[in-house]
Amino acid sequence: MANFDISLLDHNLAVAAKVDAPDLELHDVRKPPFQIYGLYNPLTEPVFKRMPTEVAATVSEGVHKLSFQTAGGRVRFSTDSPYVVIKAVMPSVGRLSHMPLSGSAGFDLFLDTPDGRESRYHRTFIPPTGMTNGYESKQPLPGKKLHYVTINFPLYNAVDALYIGVAKGSYLGEGAPYRNQKPVVYYGSSITQGGCASRPGNAYQAMISRALSLDFINLGFSGNGRAEDAMLKYLAGLDMSMFVSDYDHNAPNVAHLRATHQKLYDTIREKHPDIPYIMISRPDFFATATAARRRVVQDTYNYALDKGDHNVYYVDGESFFQGPFEDCCTVDHTHPTDLGFAMMANTLICVMRRILHGDISKSYFD
Repeated sequence: MANFDISLLDHNLAVAAKVDAPDLELHDVRKPPFQIYGLYNPLTEPVFKRMPTEVAATVSEGVHKLSFQTAGGRVRFSTDSPYVVIKAVMPSVGRLSHMPLSGSAGFDLFLDTPDGRESRYHRTFIPPTGMTNGYESKQPLPGKKLHYVTINFPLYNAVDALYIGVAKGSYLGEGAPYRNQKPVVYYGSSITQGGCASRPGNAYQAMISRALSLDFINLGFSGNGRAEDAMLKYLAGLDMSMFVSDYDHNAPNVAHLRATHQKLYDTIREKHPDIPYIMISRPDFFATATAARRRVVQDTYNYALDKGDHNVYYVDGESFFQGPFEDCCTVDHTHPTDLGFAMMANTLICVMRRILHGDISKSYFD
């Protein structure tokens, strides 16, 4: 059978190539009142990125390239417009065979409470399948009232510029605040970067952010989280409220992990002696292949405890994917589905809630 456009059979799967909004006004998110989070100097850099180009280039070619992918980037604002439009300018569009375009290149929109303590999914700005250098998309907002909005950037593509469109004459103001002035920093692998979430808001850091109202920086580098000295120095220099080490997966072998894992801890602790430090072992645990890697992470944790560090936390990756649907948690035996990311987030939310509030509930869903 010849290829056909399924949207001709099911209009719910249709994606408009152009938006219908004759009263549209576009605004550059780099200008007030928009607030951008999770990206490096977004108001002054010519394109969006996650870390300085000169630093990324000294780490590795892979980190250099991946630093332009906008995982963890967010823009917040408030408006009484009946709709929101995005116009994304993208230098190119990479496609993955095992990750939806809505996650790798899409944006999704959440509605926040004014105090920023709650945030719920509303709509996804779905990319057209044939786009090559960005796209436009429009989504309605419910009711004629003021909404606080968070829009998440793509996980696996670069964005040069982003414009937000509202109806002419609509109010535009600042977005809801986060509870923490300094972000949580996550460092790790493709899983950390968000592969293979169906949309950006389903990466585990974004779920944690919404549950606990925490700003964050995603420094997951797909296949390239290897704790190089230049990266360790950069990470230690960041101003942060908490650090999450999640790069077990990208260490080429056990020897490399052992040579770098404790070193990462020591480097962060030297500059940040008092912040919570969370260590994660890989979630796709197989006793015959990964037990030795897990021991390395456990050894670093025990090393920290022996030094008298009472603000260090170990999360066993084997504990993430548990329950009746544990075999539904990955796309390819490695990268989480949305369910897998939700299970990761659930475990880490409990740890962070204990850190922040002394709350010892067993589950975020209690």
